[in-house]
Amino acid sequence: MKALVSTLLVACALAAPAAAFAQTANPANTPVTRAQVVADLVRLEQAGYRPVANDLNYPDDIQHAEAIVAQEQAQTQTQTAQQAAPGSTAVGGVAMTGSSDAGAPLVASVDGQSIYAHH
Repeated sequence: MKALVSTLLVACALAAPAAAFAQTANPANTPVTRAQVVADLVRLEQAGYRPVANDLNYPDDIQHAEAIVAQEQAQTQTQTAQQAAPGSTAVGGVAMTGSSDAGAPLVASVDGQSIYAHH
């Protein structure tokens, strides 16, 4: 019984720092700064969103603007990735287009018999 209790205490002592560290590793839990909120609002306004007090189409307007901003960010990330890895779209100066027979089933015999037919 004494060994069980001491083993449990050692296990808890070793697990406590790992659990505390795991909470700080997620960037989604970090607080947003005022500058980030202002920058997001500016991007939404550039996408066509106009914040007013009596907006009858509130959810639709901001969702549309957020979709536009997300699409622009996706295009920017795609362009950045293509510029960072120019060789990913071509091999030896030739574009990577076409098909491959990789993974196609292998034909075991030409005459239609099993390869084990004579054994």
